[in-house]
Amino acid sequence: MLNLIHAAGWPVWLLICTSVLGLAIIIERFLSLRAPRVLPPRLSSQVLEVVRQRNDDTDAIIRLAGSSPLGRVLAEVLVNRHDTPQNRQIAVEDVGKDVAHQLNRYLPALATIAVVAPLMGLFGTVVGMIEIFASYTPSGGDPAQLARGISIALYNTAFGIIIAIPALICHRYFRSRVDHFLHRMEREASALSRLLDRGAAQ
Repeated sequence: MLNLIHAAGWPVWLLICTSVLGLAIIIERFLSLRAPRVLPPRLSSQVLEVVRQRNDDTDAIIRLAGSSPLGRVLAEVLVNRHDTPQNRQIAVEDVGKDVAHQLNRYLPALATIAVVAPLMGLFGTVVGMIEIFASYTPSGGDPAQLARGISIALYNTAFGIIIAIPALICHRYFRSRVDHFLHRMEREASALSRLLDRGAAQ
């Protein structure tokens, strides 16, 4: 590995730092966007049972809001249960925007890494080309410097692509998971809101 880094030259350190940052974001998002963490199983049925038994006091709502992103959305429905359906929907949408922002955290940075990594590789290629042209003198070329310039150009191009591909794949994967989670939350919040409306009408 050290031999590869030496052969790739100093531009590869920019790519190494970028890869470490991208890997940290990917690991953090994999842990944060687990389904049991965002949409705890049976949470909706437990909330419905609490509503039916009329045990939705302030402490229960606070615990629900702190349990998970889904719990925060459902807690907002309960907080506004005595409001009109239109105002309740507005309040839930506001909380939903904040939850969506939290779920999408760091994803723009991951998308930036997917775009910037090939450009950094291209920068390394340019540095390698400079080394190649610098190896030529009126008296002839330096084979060692020529070989080093070629290795810098090729290694940096390869490293940039290797970093960009997984970053782009993970970014698309995380975005699809966030969209799925938000769709599920919207459905669960709508179901709870309709239940509250039916209870108030009775």
